[in-house]
Amino acid sequence: MLSERLSLALSGGDLTLPATGRIAVFAPRAGADLSMLPQDRVQIITAFRPDHDAFATAGYACARQPEGAFTAALVCLPRAKAQGRALLAQACAAVTPGALVIVDGQKTDGIESMLRDLRGQGVQPAVLSKAHGKILWFAAQSMPADWHPRGPQPMADGFVTAEGVFSADGIDPASRLLADSLPEKLGTHVVDLGAGWGYLAARILARDNVRSLDLVEADHSALECARRNVTDPRAQFHWADATTWRPATAVDAVVMNPPFHSGRAADPDLGRAFIAAAATMLTPQGRLWMVANRHLPYEATLAQHFAEVVELAGDNRFKILAAARPLSKSRARR
Repeated sequence: MLSERLSLALSGGDLTLPATGRIAVFAPRAGADLSMLPQDRVQIITAFRPDHDAFATAGYACARQPEGAFTAALVCLPRAKAQGRALLAQACAAVTPGALVIVDGQKTDGIESMLRDLRGQGVQPAVLSKAHGKILWFAAQSMPADWHPRGPQPMADGFVTAEGVFSADGIDPASRLLADSLPEKLGTHVVDLGAGWGYLAARILARDNVRSLDLVEADHSALECARRNVTDPRAQFHWADATTWRPATAVDAVVMNPPFHSGRAADPDLGRAFIAAAATMLTPQGRLWMVANRHLPYEATLAQHFAEVVELAGDNRFKILAAARPLSKSRARR
């Protein structure tokens, strides 16, 4: 893990941090141990709201984009290759010329591929292997133009997406199935919980009877795409953790395709947290519509928070679940 590899590299004297100046840490996940870095010199760079909030609560300076110059940078490698390259290009651009750049990642995150890519660019980083991963470090240099963040890019069907966001290559089939299964009348105030780049929101706003739609999304890059994809004035955009965000007043409907992975590991607790949050947002007669992979056991959680739960549609891969009448104990948590 990051803490083991970084501690080993620093304690062994192979890796030396600069004595002064700020250190940018790109895309660390909540819970990552950064205690071996001087906290008062660290700025966390993350576009994922739960991670941003976790590190801010722990006392770190946080930002979505690097601010000012740094004397060192640490990149915590994500799963998406294009996103990892973009973060590395950002890191090299953010530090002073020739400054230290560190890259850490598990084998499952593609650290071996990143090492090959760097060597292909003429970079010969120092390498330390530990705990099913590697930590690399080298003097910053300019990265190729196609490594740099591209921002929202056009895709099929007239939408835009960006590297690293969920379903960046096209419309997610589960979201399409959910959109096709929604009733014509959803209510006047609707929440799209975990809105991604806005596909479900665009389909929801095809209904004239919807007067207000809140798009809640933790990934700022995805939310920026949603702003481009959904230009209807009835839409309101919130960069927020869907499990903790709450509307100002109770809403008529929540629609969602909740995530069910943390990194590469399946984590149904994320979907369960979405369900619990949705129940607190709804009026006493409010309704939830959601899609889930067929194998995910969400029915029990839905029954804990709603008086009525049914499967409306589905196939061998996905199921469309509808829940109505949130139980008073769930709504009382608002």
